[in-house]
Amino acid sequence: MKLIKAFIHHVRAADVVQALADAGFRNLTLQDVRGMLKPITENERDYSAEGGGLVISEVRLSLVVEDLQVDAVTALIRTVGRVGPHVSGYVYVSPVEQVLSIGGPA
Repeated sequence: MKLIKAFIHHVRAADVVQALADAGFRNLTLQDVRGMLKPITENERDYSAEGGGLVISEVRLSLVVEDLQVDAVTALIRTVGRVGPHVSGYVYVSPVEQVLSIGGPA
């Protein structure tokens, strides 16, 4: 299994989530984060003392998939998450050693 984390612009998050849901991937997490992606407009920029300067609001999307699903999921995120000709975010893929449920049947 693999953990996929994608950092994307807020304006693309809903479309990426919908595309993943349409492809059968519904068990995912979204988190608002601040990052250094190139802003789509100057209005997106904000100053953060904690971040050390100018940052923008981004979305971190995380989901765990089977190894055979990685290429399809990352291609979907990279296609739907794209904004214009510049880098629109990043996708990271990491191995998952173990998955344990909390509650439910043993």
